[in-house]
Amino acid sequence: MPGILQDKDILLGVSGGIAAYKAADLARRLVGAGARVQVVMTAAAREFITPLTFTALTGREAKGALFGPGAHPLEHVSLGQECHAIVLAPATANLIGKIAAGLGDDLLTTILLAATAPVLVCPAMNVKMWDNPVVQRNLEDLDRRGYAVLPPAVGEMACGAQGAGRLPEPADIVEALAALLTPKDLTGLTLLVSAGPTHEDLDPVRFLTNRSTGKMGYALARMAQRRGAEVVLVSGPSALPAPVGVERLMVRTALEMQRVLVERFAAADAVVMAAAVSDYRPAAFAATKIKRGSEEMLLTLQHNPDLIADLGRRKHKQVLVGFAAETDDLIAHAQQKLEKKHLDLIVANDVSRPGSGFAVDTNEVTLLFADGRTQVYPLLPKEEVADRVLDHLAALVRRVREEGRHG
Repeated sequence: MPGILQDKDILLGVSGGIAAYKAADLARRLVGAGARVQVVMTAAAREFITPLTFTALTGREAKGALFGPGAHPLEHVSLGQECHAIVLAPATANLIGKIAAGLGDDLLTTILLAATAPVLVCPAMNVKMWDNPVVQRNLEDLDRRGYAVLPPAVGEMACGAQGAGRLPEPADIVEALAALLTPKDLTGLTLLVSAGPTHEDLDPVRFLTNRSTGKMGYALARMAQRRGAEVVLVSGPSALPAPVGVERLMVRTALEMQRVLVERFAAADAVVMAAAVSDYRPAAFAATKIKRGSEEMLLTLQHNPDLIADLGRRKHKQVLVGFAAETDDLIAHAQQKLEKKHLDLIVANDVSRPGSGFAVDTNEVTLLFADGRTQVYPLLPKEEVADRVLDHLAALVRRVREEGRHG
């Protein structure tokens, strides 16, 4: 399966902070994502980690010399103009200050002066350095000049301090880099996505749920964010990390999910209901743990509200996309849901088929549209399925805007 940075040429600039050791993991992940990686190190970076480490991980000799043996007189021009993107990780306060001031006193800073590729800056430093007004002013200057800045993570640092200043996790940097290189065809679109299961409490230790892990909904949120949309992800319980740049709101029950969706519905241009919402909940909650009895226990359930049907009734300006996870009569059941719930598009998948459905990284779907069209996609990675769905969603939003909002 192609990586998210397949065939991209990435220049990884490493400067001299303790987080330089994490740049080795980043280099490995970039290569794993399909990129061709050229590492350029500052002299201070070589005090923390050796060039040989990066050479072994990338298959390319790590560079650092502006002059002398091994240096090419035009590398400072070509390296920043012949790559698809530059990522600075870690970007120390010193490196940030040099870039902001337009200084070029080594290979990396000279490359940045001549670069035409987009640049992602990943700061890492002590929390007091991060809070320093001069550092913040320099970052604001870089932002105005078109540099992308990925804010540092919050947590404990090597010096023992707590706060903002940790290098973002390498996986998050790869995702931010993928977003930087993705065309922003969904800019201006606000997308509301639901994902994952719901938990319906029976007693303090038990609940009713389903097999959903949230992978499809999270893929939709992640791909929409990469393409420039403002994304709000309403997630039931899931072990998946929040997608970078996405506002995630965690809920547990169907009623909680309904409340959050209704609160955010009016501001959305489109809604994608990928969550597997429980149809029923226990009629009564036991305040203490239910003990094993000598006879079988009868459990009384009551209907949960139909969340997507409720949104369909409220719909005025929004495009509404649903999912139909079925085990039989896929198209007939999906068509019925499409019409009954007033959807613009429904994504149908047979969860009984291998590789399609819950807790897997692939899906095989059929798209049914309100105007009668259908589109069948073979088994694909869920991120590719998400992209296909978003292509159609964007077209539906454009049509609604051109023809006037519908009810």
